Amino acid sequence: MKLSRRKFLIANGAALPSLASAGTSKTEKPARKLVIVYLPNGLVRRCFIPGEENGVLPGFNTVKRSERLRDGKDGTPAGTYPLELTSTMQPLAQHKDNITLITGLDRPYRNGSDAHEQGAATYLTSMSPEDADQKGLQFIRGRTLDHVIGDQVGQSTAFKTLELSCNGFTSPKESKGFDNISWYDEKQEAPSIKDPQQLYNRLFAVGNHQQHVLDVSSLVLADAKSLEKKLGTEDRHTLNEYIESIRNIEIRIERLQKQLTTVGVKQPSNAILPRGEYIRLMSDLMLTALQAGLTNVCTLMVGPERWGAPMLYEGVFDKPIIHHNMSHNQKNDGYKDLQKLDLFHMEIYAYILSRMQTMKEADGSSLLDNSIVTCGIGMGDGATHQYFDLPLMIAGTAQGQLKHGQQIQCQNGTPISNVWLTIAQQMGLNLNHFSNSSGSFSEILV
Repeated sequence: MKLSRRKFLIANGAALPSLASAGTSKTEKPARKLVIVYLPNGLVRRCFIPGEENGVLPGFNTVKRSERLRDGKDGTPAGTYPLELTSTMQPLAQHKDNITLITGLDRPYRNGSDAHEQGAATYLTSMSPEDADQKGLQFIRGRTLDHVIGDQVGQSTAFKTLELSCNGFTSPKESKGFDNISWYDEKQEAPSIKDPQQLYNRLFAVGNHQQHVLDVSSLVLADAKSLEKKLGTEDRHTLNEYIESIRNIEIRIERLQKQLTTVGVKQPSNAILPRGEYIRLMSDLMLTALQAGLTNVCTLMVGPERWGAPMLYEGVFDKPIIHHNMSHNQKNDGYKDLQKLDLFHMEIYAYILSRMQTMKEADGSSLLDNSIVTCGIGMGDGATHQYFDLPLMIAGTAQGQLKHGQQIQCQNGTPISNVWLTIAQQMGLNLNHFSNSSGSFSEILV
């Protein structure tokens, strides 16, 4: 897509309103944004979900056998409670008042494909099991929530949606269903961008693909200089912050590329690429795109489902480990190592929320004020492969429309699509049904 220099600066109001020739009113509300963060391979439930801290790990690992859990009583009766930060949620302490934890959600499921594959591929699907049966489809896949929303809110942005995956392996170890939560339809995934340099080029390249990538800092400075008289003090400050953010990203990309060159790898490989640095860099690129008005809808797959390959979690383990294998080794104290990964992922979510709090929009509000930011899983505890009783965190108020600081325990069988329907409505869509939803989720609304 060709993107002019001026359109880059003023796309959807951008982050620098006084640079637009027409001028964007600072009383005009910015567009609402949606960020969906997906965590792979489940988590240690008893360390994450309030009321389950002293739970006993079930002694089975198949979906069919885990269904017996549905016959038992929930650890917490259905209702709304003040949010309790369990041991795994401690990295989110500073965001406690801006987070809602929803527990007890079910996603669509049907026998016939791997639990991990369904966890990812059906997480955001608009397809219900009944729809799949009627169409004779093997998989419950359909156009996913991000694209349903992007179809409506993405008309004024350079990219309707942005799909990212922090999986640097270039050779496939699993089918595409394990590595994509975003789908155009039941057959075609929306390929995720995995390489930070590729993402940078896609977001900030100007002109056709054969033109070299212009240095964004220079580009912004050039237009800013030509419009210097139109910049107020506040916008000069915003401009400087924006330029510094882009320059910082460029430096970090160069540093990662040097790390890869040192070990003789041409493309990122999670086996040697520090996970935290890699994921934070991808997150910052995503957030910069949101702040610049290049897109309003993003999905971030923190890692692929299953994918038996070693990854380096710096600061957590001394050498690369395989997340999936660890999820099946929770006996005795084995779960404690797995919880370290859950804590690592909570730190990533906290990082995203903290960055969004500091990033300012045209009217002076923060990026987080105008956003809905979810973080969840498509599969329960990795040792059980369950598709029900899933937790989901939601942050951001979508311009004051959502309330937080609470845990909502749902009744058994509550579809996660109820939450997706409510999010779509808060993003401006006139929908009354999504996938197998049974209604909207009013508990999170002001």
